[in-house]
Amino acid sequence: MNIKHKNFFSKSKILKFLLLSPFLISIPFFNNSEVNAGIEFQWDQDSGYRRLKWFQKDNKRRSRNTIFFFLRPSDRKLGLLKITMKIPETFKSTLKKEKISLCQVKIGDFNGRTKCISDVPADIELNENNTSLDIYPYNPIPANKESYAVVLKVFNPKRSGLYQFHSFGQYIGDNPVSSYLGSSTLVID
Repeated sequence: MNIKHKNFFSKSKILKFLLLSPFLISIPFFNNSEVNAGIEFQWDQDSGYRRLKWFQKDNKRRSRNTIFFFLRPSDRKLGLLKITMKIPETFKSTLKKEKISLCQVKIGDFNGRTKCISDVPADIELNENNTSLDIYPYNPIPANKESYAVVLKVFNPKRSGLYQFHSFGQYIGDNPVSSYLGSSTLVID
């Protein structure tokens, strides 16, 4: 009876392992890319919540940032006479009226960046606590196919976290009460 034993540790297998192991160990160090999650977390998910689009150029703490809060055609029913934004109290940043504007915007995509096409003249009022922002355009924002944006040029807060901004609008018509437009949630890392 002839029994052959397999030799698991042949010289060629050991040599291959020794040559490939430094390469296999170094693979995780080659991948330095960051992956951001594509989900948004909301505390109070009810049927009355509406998510608005927004864009920020930088999400790092204490860095200079430009934030666009979009008002797309689907977000407006009629022409807007007034826009009110509720700013979270925890968003500790120096807001100045000179650094806040309203503009007609081209929303960025794969072919181009987000940028203001033309400024919309408006009066801007910021309350003392920096928790509410009122924007009164000189001419009502029409309910057409164009997108508009409230643009904030600020330094990001010192604390990282989620900051939810709520937007309200007063439409053209008999009703002087502002109605809910939607909410945007900023992420500061």
